[in-house]
Amino acid sequence: MSKRPGPTLPYNVIASATPYGSQWLVASAKTQSATFAPEPPKVYPSFLEILSERPAFSIVLLNASIGWMDDPSKGGRTCDNRARKMLGRRGSAVHNAPTRLSFKEGTTWAEGNLDAATGVLMARYREVLDEMASYHQRVVYEGQPELSFYQLNGERPLRWSKNTQEGQAERRALLEGALPGVEKIVDCDLGAAAPAHLLDLAALLWSARRISGHSAVRLPAEAEWDSEGLRQEFVY
Repeated sequence: MSKRPGPTLPYNVIASATPYGSQWLVASAKTQSATFAPEPPKVYPSFLEILSERPAFSIVLLNASIGWMDDPSKGGRTCDNRARKMLGRRGSAVHNAPTRLSFKEGTTWAEGNLDAATGVLMARYREVLDEMASYHQRVVYEGQPELSFYQLNGERPLRWSKNTQEGQAERRALLEGALPGVEKIVDCDLGAAAPAHLLDLAALLWSARRISGHSAVRLPAEAEWDSEGLRQEFVY
């Protein structure tokens, strides 16, 4: 039996989500017309819990791949390759997306064309693989924080890495100029959550707001689907 969608609200709730150890870190905001009211981030134990939130999120922008190549023989997804080219010096932030072969038991990182950053998050990515269906993509989109910052920065790659003090100051300045109340996200004390995680989460929430307002960019503009009917794209 399907769950009831919950009460009708006078506002929408949008969200961004990123892997956070063995869990997920989620930032959300209530939106209505020009009103935008972010909430402090919360930790969710699983991707399914995000999908099952009530009242339901109207938009979720996910920092995890959605739509996978069957195997790495074709040189990777178009969205990954184009994003790296656009981002220039920040292109290394776009890691290799898993392939469906990567999820098969016994597949090595080399066989699945995984880099280290992707390999350590495979358990979170498997949750997405297990739960995602094409109809979820009316609500759940794949984002990339560096693409969000690229758009915030006038379609120019940022100068500094997010893991440096200069890079964090650069990102915070952009967010404070574009996202009212962003301090609730980037100043949240979640213990193990690094400042870079919170900045990424806030940037994705900014892009989720653009999706809600029908002003987001799709990369690539020409739709591509995987073998299970899931779109392979970044939305920012």
